[in-house]
Amino acid sequence: MQTLIIEDVKYKTRLNKKFLTRKPYQPANPKEINSFIPGTIGNVYTKKGKKVKAGEKLLELEAMKMVNTIFAEFDAVILDIMVKPGDLVSKNQLLLKFK
Repeated sequence: MQTLIIEDVKYKTRLNKKFLTRKPYQPANPKEINSFIPGTIGNVYTKKGKKVKAGEKLLELEAMKMVNTIFAEFDAVILDIMVKPGDLVSKNQLLLKFK
């Protein structure tokens, strides 16, 4: 038996192997944009070192016959762009970093 604490309440339970080997949760870094689905990079509307405003188009990710436009969530400076048009990206691949 092991003790599991959820919202300050202690539970005694047997934890299965799947639970013990799970990947720990890591909150998303707001200064990085990762691919949320595998696909192909369409257009890249920004460049390294550019100041972008919230709501500005950054790039397009084509997946499952749809074009997903990724916008800046806040005002920032582009630190680095890891992809170029035509690149194939996997899920959770780093696409862009903010300063």
